Amino acid sequence: NLHFGVREHAMGAIVNGIAAHGGLVPYGSTFLIFSDYMRPPIRLAALMGLHLIHVFTHDSIALGEDGPTHQPVEQLAALRAIPNLTVIRPGDANETAVAWRVAVETRDRPVLLVLSRQDVPTLDRSRYASADGLRRGAYVLSDAQGGKPELILIASGAEVGLIIAAGERLATDGVAVRCVSMPSWELFDALGQAERDAVLPPTVRARLAVEAGAGQGWHRYIGDAGDVLSVERFGASAPGEVVLREYGFTVDEVCRRARALRR
Repeated sequence: NLHFGVREHAMGAIVNGIAAHGGLVPYGSTFLIFSDYMRPPIRLAALMGLHLIHVFTHDSIALGEDGPTHQPVEQLAALRAIPNLTVIRPGDANETAVAWRVAVETRDRPVLLVLSRQDVPTLDRSRYASADGLRRGAYVLSDAQGGKPELILIASGAEVGLIIAAGERLATDGVAVRCVSMPSWELFDALGQAERDAVLPPTVRARLAVEAGAGQGWHRYIGDAGDVLSVERFGASAPGEVVLREYGFTVDEVCRRARALRR
C-alpha cells in the first residue's frame, strides 16, 4: 500500500505508471470531490486504455458536515464526459461486489467505482432482481404487474433505496410503477437497442430519474417528457440526512414529482 496523503494528482499519475508497466491491476481511492485534482491522469488513463481502478467515496451532499467544499455536485457528470472511461455507482453491497468484479475484468479502460459515505440498505434479492444486472448498466429491480408500467423511476447509488420506497408507496396507490437501477451509463449504452428498450420502453414516457448530483446528461434516458430530481446548486454544512431532506431527496418529493408526470 502507498499512502499518498493529500496528493491526488500524484496518486493518479503513479497508478497510471503501475498499470502501464503491467503485472498488477492498481487502484487508488479518495473522496469523489478530489477527482477534480486527478482529472488529467484519469483522462490520460482513458486515452491510453489502461487497466486500473479508482474508488471514489463520499459521493454526494449526503456526506454532511464537511460542507459544500467537500460535497460533490458536478463531478459525476464531469467524469461521465471522458471517453473510454466506465463509471459505476452501485446501489447497495450486492451491486458493489458485482461492480468490483466488472472493474477487475475490464481490461481495455479504467473503471471508477463511486460509493456513498452514508449507510444504504442492502436490498433483499429474493424480492428484487439479482445484482448481476449491474453488468448491463441498468436493470429492472421491481416491476408493475405483468411488466406493463405507466411510470418508470430510475436511480443510481444511494438513491436506489429511495426510489424503491417511493415505488412501493405509489404501487399501494394503484400506480403501475417500474423501478430501475442504473449504476453505469457506459455499460448501458454499450447494449443493443432492443436490450435498452426492454429496460426503458419507448412507449413509457413518464420517467423520473433521481440522483444526488448534477442532472446534466439524464435527459438522454428520461426524454423530453421526463423529470430529474438532482442537485443544481452547492451543498450545505449539516447532518447528511438534513441536507438530503432540504434538497428534496425524500419519498414524499419523489412521489409528488412522479404523480405530476402522470397528468
